[in-house]
Amino acid sequence: MALATARHEFGEHGGINMSIEASATFTVMEPLTMRKMFTGELAPDQGFFIYSRHFNPTVLNLSRQIATLEGTEAAYCTASGMAAISTVLMQLCSSGGHVVASCCLYGGTHALLNHFLPRVCNITTTFVDVRDHEMVKDAIVEGKTTVLYLESMSNPTLIVADLPELCRIAHDKGVKVVVDNTFTPMLLSPVSLGADIVVHSLTKYISGGADVIAGAICGSASLVNSLMDLHQGALMLLGPTMNAKVAFELSERIPHLSLRMKEHCRRAMVYATRMKKLGLKVIYPGLEEHPDHTLLKSMANENYGFGGILCLDMETEEKANQLMSQLQNCTRFGIMAVSLGYHETLMSCSGSSTSSEMNAEEKKMAGISPGLIRMSIGYSGTLEQKWIQFEKALARV
Repeated sequence: MALATARHEFGEHGGINMSIEASATFTVMEPLTMRKMFTGELAPDQGFFIYSRHFNPTVLNLSRQIATLEGTEAAYCTASGMAAISTVLMQLCSSGGHVVASCCLYGGTHALLNHFLPRVCNITTTFVDVRDHEMVKDAIVEGKTTVLYLESMSNPTLIVADLPELCRIAHDKGVKVVVDNTFTPMLLSPVSLGADIVVHSLTKYISGGADVIAGAICGSASLVNSLMDLHQGALMLLGPTMNAKVAFELSERIPHLSLRMKEHCRRAMVYATRMKKLGLKVIYPGLEEHPDHTLLKSMANENYGFGGILCLDMETEEKANQLMSQLQNCTRFGIMAVSLGYHETLMSCSGSSTSSEMNAEEKKMAGISPGLIRMSIGYSGTLEQKWIQFEKALARV
């Protein structure tokens, strides 16, 4: 794996962990150096830093790790996942521009595309079913559409995008493909499958601790440089800066990301199989009857399974809430909370939480049932212990 051979950053005094550079601003040894930094002749990757909103050495080191993880030339780490998504879209799209996007996206992303960008930036979006490739093709307006935006595995319905085919369709029409890979780090490598840019909410699996908010943009060096341009860069001018201490925290967690992902995925597969046997309506790409099972298997990196998230469709919000209440308050199987990638199982009724920004018609188009429970499967306790807790809660309901 690329991470095993990546450059290792040592601390200032030879410590095996890198140092935290907490400075907001940086000195120069010669007056002319500052002029050269501001004209772009001297850059952070050459060891020249101006100001931590532009680039910070600790954040740069984390960015290199994330780029290695995703197999891209470069990356830039931001203050949140939404900061990564919004700035990359504003960098790629001009006023009057057009985006084609999956109709099933995280609610915040959907609201950004559906409400905020049209109002503030005059950037419009056509939402499509990414499984319908003809619909995607027809939605692209040549000369106007600049971005095809999708999630590698959709939030919350777990639809898997056919990345090679969708990238081919977009590239044939001169459109860049931006993929949110938050649900499937290590499991899927979108750039190797044709994507141009990958975004992440590092808050989720990559952090694993539910204690920091962070994001990342991965792509070409020219893209990252454009985002950080002193006069035109969306990241530089909007300022969603990652704190150096957060960057250090995250860099220490990446080495065990693969172990965590494998266990999240292993347990999700076991639980989904057992839930299905109990007669529950379970949605999980690891199950053979899932419509995207074969597709995901063909694209996934070996030994990472089918993802750490499963959904239970309880049909009504009332039934979903009853089950979640029992699972948290009586048997301690999991916790009612949004987000994912934590060591405990996190549960939420998507329609009334993380997808609440969508109206009833939009939810129907995306396939989000009122009683859909999204479960981010954790790895605390033994698998059998947690399964007994699940069965007890189900029996009570």
